[in-house]
Amino acid sequence: MVAVKHDDLSMAFDFVSCAAPMEHNAYVSLDTGKVYWTSDYNDTFDEEVPDDLETSDRYLAIPHKNELGLGRSLALQFVAQELPECCDQVEEFFRRQGAYARFKHLLERKGMLERWYSFEADSAERALRQWCAESGLEILES
Repeated sequence: MVAVKHDDLSMAFDFVSCAAPMEHNAYVSLDTGKVYWTSDYNDTFDEEVPDDLETSDRYLAIPHKNELGLGRSLALQFVAQELPECCDQVEEFFRRQGAYARFKHLLERKGMLERWYSFEADSAERALRQWCAESGLEILES
């Protein structure tokens, strides 16, 4: 079992998840626990990445939030739990582009935006820790 620093893993997860799936990538070396970053839009990271980063089985790709059920489904889960009267409205939001902006605007109007951010962060932390356990990674707390 390889150990990876929590802060490195968390920042890499945020980086991967801040764009559409597959636009930003991050990998954990299964030999050293080091995290490598790549992007379709920026190849000027400070560090060189290994040539076999995307082809070797010695690197594990850090998942996008959608792969961990932290996208649309998490928003719908939050609404069902906290604002059940708004479920139909939020489901309609997610049928069109710009859903998150409308979703967050609704939460702001309802005074629930901070509660959403906390729920989202807690859910992401749990999902990432579960992914690490399933992937054989030990998390080193900073």
